[in-house]
Amino acid sequence: MQAAAVSENVAVKARQGKYLVFHLGKEEFGVHVLKVREIMGIQEITCVPQTPEFVRGVINLRGKVIPVIDLRRKFRMEEAEYTSRTCIIVLQVAMESGAILMGAIVDGVSEVLTIQENEIENTPEFGEEMATPYILGMAKVKGKVKILLDIDEVLSRQEVRGLEHLPQLGQGAELENAFAGETQS
Repeated sequence: MQAAAVSENVAVKARQGKYLVFHLGKEEFGVHVLKVREIMGIQEITCVPQTPEFVRGVINLRGKVIPVIDLRRKFRMEEAEYTSRTCIIVLQVAMESGAILMGAIVDGVSEVLTIQENEIENTPEFGEEMATPYILGMAKVKGKVKILLDIDEVLSRQEVRGLEHLPQLGQGAELENAFAGETQS
């Protein structure tokens, strides 16, 4: 019993640190600042055919083509018009083959917070059919709950493999194969 408590305490300490807080609608989320490479305004996004609905396309980031996802769509939230506060957070996502850069569209960035272990609670259980491995925990800060995301887990392995190959692929069958099974809702 004591070993389980020690293990949980180590996991909580690993979650504490600095987080970039952003919002989607009224909900606030946080990602480790070490995963954030930059924040930019919305720019022209080139659509790529036959990709999942949450993949908006690709952008050219200083000569490097990176995929862009819409977190509202990924989390099955109601779509909203882009505003002057809508932005793309460029994140470094861990992969089996190494790290890739990926853009995530959010409604706006709020602040950078240092979150202590005593402010983080484990994710509540939602039942077997509602697995949430992408949530590190729930932070209680300034009377509000912020959902802490493990950005490496937000996309499934199959989805990330498709994104990893997106910039190199041409159109047609190659893209279709990279996202096999992901275009159905």
